Amino acid sequence: MHTSDARMLRGAAIPTSVVGVGAVVIGLLTAGAKGALAAALASVVVIAFFSVSALAVSWAAKYSSQTMMLAALASYAVKILAVMVLVTVIDGVSIFDTQVFGWTVIGLALLWIGAEFRVVLQRRPYIDEPENVLDRSP
Repeated sequence: MHTSDARMLRGAAIPTSVVGVGAVVIGLLTAGAKGALAAALASVVVIAFFSVSALAVSWAAKYSSQTMMLAALASYAVKILAVMVLVTVIDGVSIFDTQVFGWTVIGLALLWIGAEFRVVLQRRPYIDEPENVLDRSP
């Protein structure tokens, strides 16, 4: 994994984990043990989905920009399908509060995306110049 990819993963995973712990406490206070369990499961789902996606894109970046873009789009599609399956499966579950689960997933996903955006804004811009460009300096 490239250092910038690791920085991106840490920059998003750490705040999401911290807020996930806060969501468990809020879930406990609002919906009891079922709410805490729902928030904990939602935190695991968000961190796992986004981490796997980041690792796949980082792995694909070693090969080419086109492969990286394909991996990003494929991981996005897989995440959407997996979330649809997950929502369908947990529709009738009574072991945890599904409303707390849903709101926690939405909040943590938005937080992860915002944290990645923050890390990108803090990095220096990177310009990829072709190798066979003529030197036109005076």
